[in-house]
Amino acid sequence: MRWFVAGIVVGLAACSEPSSRLLPAHQIDGDTIPVALTAEPGDAERGETIFAGRDQGHCVLCHAVDGLVAEFQGNVGPDLSLAGDRLTDGQLRLRIVDYQIVRPGTLMPSYYRIHDLYQVGEAFDGAPILTPQEVEDLVAYLSARRSDDER
Repeated sequence: MRWFVAGIVVGLAACSEPSSRLLPAHQIDGDTIPVALTAEPGDAERGETIFAGRDQGHCVLCHAVDGLVAEFQGNVGPDLSLAGDRLTDGQLRLRIVDYQIVRPGTLMPSYYRIHDLYQVGEAFDGAPILTPQEVEDLVAYLSARRSDDER
């Protein structure tokens, strides 16, 4: 009987989420986060600034986007010029939030995660790289990157 109770306790502990998770597991559906993190829609112009800015996402360090005015665009990650043609908003959102869920061991940083991180400076401990609104702004920017978009 004791083993049975111990098994239930261990099982319940394994099912519970650490309190340090910003995004509960039930919000993830396959390789997507289908529901926006904010009530306010993302703003593509702010998303472009975050994408290229050194102080926020600095996505341009690893990714390139045609037509983006930014020097030294990266080639470590995939070209995101037509990201909106390839990925849904939900897929983009999960990749920005925590691509480790989709592809464990990836070099892509988790921009909205505070658990299981290493070598985090004290000033940044317990805080994600991006706010929920900044994630949504990036989603808006990248989802607008489509082949039928007249830039």
